[in-house]
Parts: sequence; C-alpha cells; structure tokens
Amino acid sequence: MAISGRAKEDQTYDGSGVKVAIIHARWNEEVIDSLVEGCIRRLKELGVHSSNITVESVPGSYELPVGVASLAQEKDVDAIVAIGCLVKGDTMHFEYISEAVSNQLMSIQFKIGKPVIFGLLTCLTYDQAKARAGLIPGQAHNHGVDWAECAVEMSVKFGSGLNKLARSGN
Repeated sequence: MAISGRAKEDQTYDGSGVKVAIIHARWNEEVIDSLVEGCIRRLKELGVHSSNITVESVPGSYELPVGVASLAQEKDVDAIVAIGCLVKGDTMHFEYISEAVSNQLMSIQFKIGKPVIFGLLTCLTYDQAKARAGLIPGQAHNHGVDWAECAVEMSVKFGSGLNKLARSGN
C-alpha cells in the first residue's frame, strides 16, 4: 500500500527568512541519510538559504529530545526537525523508545517555544522504513520532504506565538 504525504494547502510558504535545524539519529543510516537529504532539498526549494540550515546528529533516536533541547539553546533557529528511525524487533525496546521520544518531542516544543517537527519513523519492518524514506520506488515517498514543509509552515504561521507561549510558562 502506498503512503501519501501530508495534505496540500492552498498556500506555499516562503522560507527565505526561516532558520531550520535538523537533528538526526545515526542508527539505520541508509534510511536516515535519505530522509535528511530529502528534508534539506525541500527546505532549499522552499527558499531556505543553505546558511540557515544546521544539521547535527546524535547516536540514536532516544537521544533526539536532548539534542533538540541543546540545539534550541545553542542555535538561533525557528524550527527543529527531529529525524529518527525505529524498527520493531523481538523485544519491548521499540515500544519504550517510541513512547518516550514521542512524548518528549511533543513536550519540549512548548518549553523551547519553537516548532519541533516529528520526524521519527516507527516501522514494523525495515522495508517499511525504506519505503517512507523514498528508497523503494513506487511504494511511498520521502517523508523528509513533508517534514521540511511542516518546518517552514509552522515557523511562518506560528513561530512568534510559540515563543510567547514558552515565555509565559504554559
């Protein structure tokens, strides 16, 4: 079954003034590399200048929330895209990491006052992950493209509101 991207909106957002950080896990390198490349390519197509794109890595998906928090403090960015890939194995490890990372990424964006784009693939098989990274022609597309679009849209539409929310402590 083919997986489509996010629903298209009537408006395309200008990313020329947007600064985006991408933080990615190094686990499942083939999938991650494709997702990061797709995200960067689409950011540039949306007008984000190369000098306004920061790319950092962490060992695995579990470390993404700490990396996001650190980047938010160290870099002047409007949005952070957190990219990881978890593939279910024979133990509960997958469930624990998926839930912990998902909850922390959701929570941290309100604390830092910046959109954190959820780029964590949680797949049952490695082939599912490859499809979502655009590595299996005709089965899906590169979701890194979607995450780039989300980063620009959220920065343009809601960036200042999130900063106010974080400063108010809510």
